[in-house]
Amino acid sequence: MNTDLQQLQESLCKALCGEVRVVPKSKDMAMVLTPFEFADGDAYQLYLTELPGGLLRLSDKGHTLMHLSYRNDTDKFRNGTRAKLLERIKAETDVAEDDGAFYVDTSPGELAPAIWRLSKAMVQVNDLTFLNRERAESTFYEDLHEQLLRLVPEDQVQRNYIHEALEDAANYPIDYRIEGKHAPLFIFGIANKDKAQLVTIILERLKRHKADYESLLIFADQGSLPRPVLARLSNVGGEQIASLDAQDDIEWKIARKRA
Repeated sequence: MNTDLQQLQESLCKALCGEVRVVPKSKDMAMVLTPFEFADGDAYQLYLTELPGGLLRLSDKGHTLMHLSYRNDTDKFRNGTRAKLLERIKAETDVAEDDGAFYVDTSPGELAPAIWRLSKAMVQVNDLTFLNRERAESTFYEDLHEQLLRLVPEDQVQRNYIHEALEDAANYPIDYRIEGKHAPLFIFGIANKDKAQLVTIILERLKRHKADYESLLIFADQGSLPRPVLARLSNVGGEQIASLDAQDDIEWKIARKRA
C-alpha cells in the first residue's frame, strides 16, 4: 500500500477519540458519550461508577431493555430461542447482567475495549427485536403456541394431533386440534415453503377421506411464500391469517369457530 498507515492510524485515533467523551453526572458517577444510537436516534447510554480495588463498572443502567420495551415485549427475551440468543450474546461479549442492566467491570487501562464490548452487546440485544418483525422460524412456533394458549385453555388444546383416518398418520401431525361448534378446528402454523407444502398434503388427504373438520392457517409471513405454493394450499385450506401480528383477527376467528 502507498498510504501512510502510521498517519492513517493517528488520524483515526484522533477522530475516534473525539467521538467518545466522559462527562460527570454526579459525585459518584460519570457518563460515557459515544456515537452509537438506536434506530430511532436515541443514543446508547453508558455510565461509569467506581468499584473497590480501583476497578470501574461500565453499565447501561438498564436503559437498553427499557428503551426496547417501548415497542417490544422484552419479557420474550427471557424465554425460548430469544433467551438462548441473549445468553450467547452475553457470553461472546463477556458482558454480565444484573436485573436488566448490562455491565462490564474493568480497569481504567482497559476501559476502551470494555466500551466496545458493551456497545457490541447492546447492538446485538437490539437486533433481537427483529425477530418480532421477521418472525424467524424458530420463534414463530413458540409465539404461535403462546398466543393460542392465551385464547384457549390448555386442556382444550390438542397439540400434534394424529388423525387416524390418514395413512402413515404419525408422519402427518396436525399442529393443533380445538373442539369447534360444528366440527373440530385444525390449526396449522406455517413458517416456510416446506411447511406449506406439508400442510397442503395433510389437507388433501383429509378431504380425500371426507374428514369432518374446519381449518385455520396461520402464517409467519404469507407474502414470502411462492405464489404456486400458496395457490395450492389455498385451494384445499380454510381461513387464513397472514401473520401473527393480526392478533385481533386470530382471536375473532378462533372464538367464532369454538364450541
